[in-house]
Parts: sequence; structure tokens; C-alpha cells
Amino acid sequence: MRVGSFVLAAQFPGQGQGEALHRAVRSAEVAEEAGLDSVWLGEHHFVPYGTCPSAVTLAALLLGRTRRIRVGTAVSVLPTVHPVALGEQAALLHITSGGRFSLGVGRGGPWVDLEVFGAGLEAYEKGFPDSLDLLLRWLSEPRVESAGERFNFREVAVVPRPQEALPGQGDSSTGGPEVILACTSPASVRLAAHRGLPMLLGMHVGDDEKAEMVALWNRHARAAGHTPEEIATASHVSAGVVQIADRRAEAAETLQKAMPGWLKQGLEAHVTVDGRSRAMRDPLAYTELLCGLHPVGTPQLCADRLAATSERTGITRFALLVEGSGDLAATEENVRRLGAEVLPQLR
Repeated sequence: MRVGSFVLAAQFPGQGQGEALHRAVRSAEVAEEAGLDSVWLGEHHFVPYGTCPSAVTLAALLLGRTRRIRVGTAVSVLPTVHPVALGEQAALLHITSGGRFSLGVGRGGPWVDLEVFGAGLEAYEKGFPDSLDLLLRWLSEPRVESAGERFNFREVAVVPRPQEALPGQGDSSTGGPEVILACTSPASVRLAAHRGLPMLLGMHVGDDEKAEMVALWNRHARAAGHTPEEIATASHVSAGVVQIADRRAEAAETLQKAMPGWLKQGLEAHVTVDGRSRAMRDPLAYTELLCGLHPVGTPQLCADRLAATSERTGITRFALLVEGSGDLAATEENVRRLGAEVLPQLR
């Protein structure tokens, strides 16, 4: 079982954006010190829900500051970027980090981001599969051209090729970077399965729904011709929340005091590109839901919860939100306790 932190650089009420980013960077450094397997970085634009606008840029910083831990994006929002530009960045990080970079991609939402970056609603509603395929070709072929409606260019060389390795690395980065697809619907599960991509499943759904999505992925992967070994070894990732305390009530209270304020201001700040109405979750009810679904409580409870989720879903990788307290010192302690008191019970 591989357990990592999930970092949004969340801006809690009364905090500055620099404070949120500093906590994100520091929590990742502590994650390596504490023995976690990975750090997963969120990406958001124009909202305090998350103050990191480029997960791949923050990943570059953290890969430079660490030596062992895997760093991934969760996710880079594909409709707002050019797939070739993202592919070049992913290849660069993959090679120079010795294969420690994972590229998580997703469709994002119908937000004003699409207007600001010139992508348009079409890129969100219909263009995602084509963008994903162009990205995957860039990460696997020596030369690429495109004759699509949105991306149309002559054949060019892929430089740097992600299959290259730095001198002294041996074959550590010959396979290219791992690509993971965020899935929130049957359509996205089908897309991931057909491409043979592992899924990132959100923290808003519980074990039963995640197990159903894994089963659906398996069926579509078989239908697409992927081998039993490829299906059995698909490394899906389950996102969640972790908060550790000596008593479960104490851990839940920490999140219930801090997260609703962050969720309220963060979710309310999202603006749709076309003025469509949207329903917002009740912040307190959502926090309570997360406390019930995920490892929130004593170290033993947290270990048992992660083991149960893995047993029910078959998922063995976790990306756990560690900054739910909104406090730097409390976040660092949370990460250290995850490494020292929970991980040994899982390994």
C-alpha cells in the first residue's frame, strides 16, 4: 500500500495566499521526511479553494527540493492548456527527476478559466478526448503531427523524449511518465479504461462507489483488449482526507472548525463560463461527510479505515488531504503522525 499527501494550497479565511503556498511546500517537504510515498498537487484558477494555478510548476519546485518522494499533479486541467506544452513539461520533469513525476490530468469544470485562457466551452464539453490522445502520443512517439480541429500542426520532433535517461540513471526513466486520469463519471471511466490509464477517484465518494468505478473500468478495459495482467496491475489512486488525533472526536472537531469556512469561500468563488446555475454543497455537511468517509481519528482507526477501503475497492494508492486544519504547525504534525503511527501498521 502506498500512501501520499494531497495538497491544494488551500487559503483559509483570514490567511494570505503566500501563507497557503508556504504551507503547501512545507507539508510536501515534511511528507518526504515522514516516509510518505508521494505528494499530489491540486490546480485551481482565480479561487481561494486552491492557490496553486499550475500543479506542474509546483511539482518542479518540489522535485528539486526532494530526493526520494514521488510528486504528481492531481490534476493538471487539460482543456486550459496545450497538450504538447504539458507533454514537454511532463517529459522534462520525468527525465530530470529520475522518474519521480506522475502526470494526473482531468477535464476540470465549466469555469471562467475556459474564457480567460481562450479554450472555450467546446474544449471542456467535447474536446477532452482529442486533447488527451494528443498528450499520450507526445509522451510515447518520437515525432508527432496533428490534423484535428483544435490542434493542427505539421510533424515535429519530440524533444526531450520522455524515454531518455540522464547519465548515471541507468534505465530508471525509460518508460516515460505515468499518466493518471481523474474520473467522476461513467464516461470518464470508460475513457480511462480504453486508454489503459489508472484512475484518480475523488474524495467526495465512498468505498462502494469507488468499487463500482473500478469494476466498470475493468469491464471496459477487457472490452478494449487490455490484458488480464494490465488490468490487475492498474494502480488507481483514491483521494481522501486524513486527520490524526488521540481521540476521534478531537480529529473530527479540528476539521469541523476549519474546513467549512474554507469550503464556503472557496466554492462560492467559482464562476461558470456561461452563467449556468450550479448547486453548492453545504460546507458543514460536506465536512461531516468527509470525516465519515475517510481516515479521521486515532492512528489505529486511520490505519483500519485505509485497509478497509483497499479491501473493498482493490485500490492500493492514496492521496490524502493533510491540510484540513488550515494551520501550518498542525499540518506538519498531521503528516508526521501519518508517517510514524499509521504507515507502519499498513506495511
